[in-house]
Amino acid sequence: MVERFFRDITENRIRRGVFRSFPELETAIQTSIASHNAAPKPFIWTASANDILAKVTRARKVLDATHCADAPK
Repeated sequence: MVERFFRDITENRIRRGVFRSFPELETAIQTSIASHNAAPKPFIWTASANDILAKVTRARKVLDATHCADAPK
């Protein structure tokens, strides 16, 4: 959830802005957080635990295959 929160700030505020200094960037981030906190919305999971675990299993297989392919012979 933390990664999702920072992704939203990055996509909705940082990439769309022009900042000439670190304080301007910091102010933009703080403003974005304040705006989010003024009207918070709960996150509702739509995937089942089985779906999530199946996705993790598939990803692990791909990572293992990639890692094995890159290993020195």
